[in-house]
Amino acid sequence: MRYLNDNFHEIAGYAGTHMRLALEPLLLGLLIAIPVGALAHRARWLRRGITTAASIAYTIPSLALFVILPPLLNIGVIDELNVVIALTIYSVALLVTAVPTALDSVPADTLDAADAIGYTPLRRVLTVDFPLALPVFVANLRVVAVTNISMVTVGALIGVGGLGKLFTQGYQRDYPDEIIAGIIVVLVLALVVDRLLYVLGRLATPWLKGRAA
Repeated sequence: MRYLNDNFHEIAGYAGTHMRLALEPLLLGLLIAIPVGALAHRARWLRRGITTAASIAYTIPSLALFVILPPLLNIGVIDELNVVIALTIYSVALLVTAVPTALDSVPADTLDAADAIGYTPLRRVLTVDFPLALPVFVANLRVVAVTNISMVTVGALIGVGGLGKLFTQGYQRDYPDEIIAGIIVVLVLALVVDRLLYVLGRLATPWLKGRAA
């Protein structure tokens, strides 16, 4: 804890960079995964293909992806964009399968009732399907957010900023306090983001009030 107190401003700067590198891919992943996942929910052949592709993408080691992407995209290895793109791929891989799974959780009789009273497909998706699928989707979103926060630390191995620098610097200096400080701050960030997403999910689904997390 003393190391945290003595180096608060430096660690705060690392934490800010860390959060940006973790959350930007999450937002980009949402923009891609939600429409693609919704289409996959309606087409079995597309869902099978996307599930296979997502599984393959997620099995690629992050460090290997950081090395492969720069020559393919003509960007620098130590460019923050490298980490953002890599984590966006992982985010999409997880979220694109979470969307149809969440939509599967919507009761069929509810969907039939919406169709019976004349809801158009678009109106049903926006006012029935997605709202009722939110609890399952938010649970998956929390996992992806925490995973991203953890994976950003690997970026330090290629020279990209973030709390991972505390790990590499602590190892190079043989200074365990610095490594422990990095672990503590990463855990705190992950817990804060997880609870924030949980609260936002509860606010978006007031009919679930009273149920456990």
